[in-house]
Amino acid sequence: MKYGKLSRQLTALAGPIFIETLLVMMLGAVDTFMLSRHSDNSVAAVGVVNQLMNLVFLLFEVISLGTSILCSQYIGAGRRDKVIQVVSISLIFNLISGVVISCGLLFFAEDLLQMMGLRPDLMVYGLPYMKIVGGFAFFQALSLSLSASLRSANKAKYPMYVSVVVNVLNIIGNYTLIFGKFGMPALGVEGAAISTSICRFVSVVLLFIILFKKHIPSFPKEYFRPFPWIELKNLLKIGIPSAGEHMSYSLSQVVIAYFINMISNEALATRTYIVNIVMFTYIFALSLSQGGAILIGQLVGMKKIKAAYTIGKRVMRVGVAFSVTLSLMVAIFGKTILSMLTSDPWIISTGTAILWVEIFLENGRALNFFGVNALRSAGDIYFPVILGIVVMWGIQVVGSYILGITLGWGLVAMWAVFALDENIRGLIFLHRWNSFTWVGKGFLK
Repeated sequence: MKYGKLSRQLTALAGPIFIETLLVMMLGAVDTFMLSRHSDNSVAAVGVVNQLMNLVFLLFEVISLGTSILCSQYIGAGRRDKVIQVVSISLIFNLISGVVISCGLLFFAEDLLQMMGLRPDLMVYGLPYMKIVGGFAFFQALSLSLSASLRSANKAKYPMYVSVVVNVLNIIGNYTLIFGKFGMPALGVEGAAISTSICRFVSVVLLFIILFKKHIPSFPKEYFRPFPWIELKNLLKIGIPSAGEHMSYSLSQVVIAYFINMISNEALATRTYIVNIVMFTYIFALSLSQGGAILIGQLVGMKKIKAAYTIGKRVMRVGVAFSVTLSLMVAIFGKTILSMLTSDPWIISTGTAILWVEIFLENGRALNFFGVNALRSAGDIYFPVILGIVVMWGIQVVGSYILGITLGWGLVAMWAVFALDENIRGLIFLHRWNSFTWVGKGFLK
């Protein structure tokens, strides 16, 4: 397979994924930016809830990640019957687990937020947001499976179209329900939660329609007699370790959010603003790595190892270049951006300093996106999670507590530790890819 053709395929995959991922992230970011006009405390509370929700969504990705990887390799091998089996099992599993988890988030919302150390003055904002968004979290579980199946079949443009529609609706819904426009009551945080949940429902409906019209018109009964337990086993075998690295990262962020909450409400609000700002600097590298993972999985399924390695290195170089360049631009205009979101001088000055540290951090993050996605799509599913647990918790969590809390050096010092962790893991992943240790670990024998 020629390199030029591979590059075109990568662009065709990564472009729609970039726009879709940007718009999906915008759902949470729009809530944050609009609520910044409400109060900094509401932003801090929603930031804590979204940290917990991100952890929950990673539970749903256990199956979705397996769906993407397994479908990519089956498509490369020309096994459409297996693709249909995998997609159906993924949807059933995520629906059942999603409903169970949503019930837990609804009924134990206050207990979970208290475990996160949310102060009483923030609980009044966080609790209603958590109950509404958490109670309908199963919509996101189904969306992840549907998007994964369409992406792996080179139909990434359709989830992108859905994300465009959903984000327009979310902006209108937020404006209407947060501030009480068009005759609706001003619901503040609750309005943002209602708008986000309705939009996730709309997303599921549209993705199902597209799945039946463009990818899988029906699920023939003969494909499920006997029930393909081996495919469920493969999904879990792939998905649990694949999601493990993300799970470790998200859990570490929950712990770090707890540490930051120990500093002050202002520190927590600063972190929420920064997280929502910097996502726009790394989203290209993330999307490129996801598109590259699909292409690598298909190439591994076709036994084209050299082509898979080549496209992986391309993803790494372009991703790092874009991330560092964009983070530099954000740092230059950081004070202006933060001043548009808050008038608190401490948040503005601290956040501006953090954005300069982010330049170094984004170099490592781009390497990590490349390494994790490329290795697991090739079948090397255990190395990323082991490395993530050991290095992430040993450096990021322990180091940030010592510097930020014990020594009292604050939020900027903690961010420097985050940057060190990202770069160490990124360099190890790069070495792993160059060593070709991942060859022969694919799921199709």
